[in-house]
Amino acid sequence: MQDPNPLPWGAQDRFQAHFIIQQFPDGELSSGKESESWRLRRVARTKLKTTGHFGSKKVVGVTWEGGKLAEDLNADSSLNEMIASQSVNDATIFVDPTDNGVRIYGKWKNSHDFGITKELFDIYNNIASYIKKIN
Repeated sequence: MQDPNPLPWGAQDRFQAHFIIQQFPDGELSSGKESESWRLRRVARTKLKTTGHFGSKKVVGVTWEGGKLAEDLNADSSLNEMIASQSVNDATIFVDPTDNGVRIYGKWKNSHDFGITKELFDIYNNIASYIKKIN
């Protein structure tokens, strides 16, 4: 007889590295629209322009979608060139605010692919510098 309450997933061989920039909303912000505005200014994600299919897929262009941070990141052509030189999985970058900071992360990877290259760390570091500049 089958288990009547099966677990949907077992342990997964997937990992993700999150880079956290500690940044608190101003103390005088209310929990309403001002706090939401603080968060929306710091949301961004890459939208990739690619060529090829499956294993031969290459990134040829990068644009950012989101709030004020995305506008600033779109203006930095050298950063976008650095991202375009990465693989499709590494070039997919998300920036999300949390309660006490902002996190930068990419796609899930299995244990064989998991790792952060120097170039990817430099990309995340550049994004972090833009996050710190936003008021």
